[in-house]
Amino acid sequence: MNGPVTLLRNHVSRDSTMGAAVFVRAPGRVNLIGEHTDYNEGFVLPCAIDFATYVAAQSRPDGRIVATALDINNTTISFQIERGYQCDPSAPWSNYVRAVTQVLVDRGHAIHGASLAITGDIPQGSGLSSSASLCVAITKALDYLFTLQLSALEIAQIAQVAENEYVGCHCGIMDQVASVMGLESKAVLLDCRSLSVTPIQIPSEIGIAIVHSGITRGLVGTEYNMRRSSCVRASLTMGVSTLRDASLSQLNAYKAKLDECAYKCARHVITENSRVLAFVDALKIDARSELAKIMKASHNSMRDDFEITTPAIDLLVELIQIALGPECGVRMTGGGFGGCVVAFGDKTTLINQIPNVLSEYQRHTQLRPNLYLCTPQAGASLLDTARVAI
Repeated sequence: MNGPVTLLRNHVSRDSTMGAAVFVRAPGRVNLIGEHTDYNEGFVLPCAIDFATYVAAQSRPDGRIVATALDINNTTISFQIERGYQCDPSAPWSNYVRAVTQVLVDRGHAIHGASLAITGDIPQGSGLSSSASLCVAITKALDYLFTLQLSALEIAQIAQVAENEYVGCHCGIMDQVASVMGLESKAVLLDCRSLSVTPIQIPSEIGIAIVHSGITRGLVGTEYNMRRSSCVRASLTMGVSTLRDASLSQLNAYKAKLDECAYKCARHVITENSRVLAFVDALKIDARSELAKIMKASHNSMRDDFEITTPAIDLLVELIQIALGPECGVRMTGGGFGGCVVAFGDKTTLINQIPNVLSEYQRHTQLRPNLYLCTPQAGASLLDTARVAI
């Protein structure tokens, strides 16, 4: 944490017309299981991780937002709040700042102007929710700066709406809830219909390893939104509000009325919801071989039904699974088409075995993977910089 905070503190303005700085951290997340179920009002099981976005915010008197991306050559953008949201193709990262600001204004919150310095260590395009983390961090920073008194759920919802309505990514709310409501040493079972969160303890002997495939991915593309549209088509055909309300037998009864893409996407979502609940039951009794089987079934469903894996991702999952054995699970995590895989099992086994796989994967694919060992972390928070050694 010290590195990002040091960067922010060095950037904070000493201008006497600007307010005191607040420092915020918002973590990324890894989803243990429950892919593409969130926007279908289903179940997901993410946890917040060690990597995060950090924001320093100061109020300013001129009604402008001035934001600097410290990790992109100190690139700075500026806009007048009263002019509304205006997309900036030359600085795509700034659209998240613009979007959050606009959603707050849309909801009647008084945002008088702010200077924001932004940094972070979440690998970009990894599927670990760097965009959600950024939106949550900005929302929370402005919440503290202007005493908006937003609840944790409101912060998550504002961050989601910013991506949905302005940036153009029709994501669900899992990423934002995990970033805001994550808990140390626990995963969070999120019911995406009621938005209720249930903490699920992760045994201390179990570790989480994330391996970036070397393939960068982005959510604001046609493939993600096409699959979401397929889920909607399936729901409408079956006469249910969302796929959360559909059963596998019901889906099969309507198979002849559905196009192949809608049928297969719906089958993934319906079976994935069942897998999330089965995974939670297995985790409660530390049934590791069962956890591994469920993760394998989840990956196969993403590969065969939702069709969001890639040959390289499939190879990486296969190599890691062989190395780890039957009591550790591995699957792709995130929206798909690259990014990361997550392995879940005995910490010592993960640490000893996964590094041996990476050179073989690189030899086969010419891609350079990266390994991150993570522990579940608390959600977004205001940093007490006086207690951070720099």
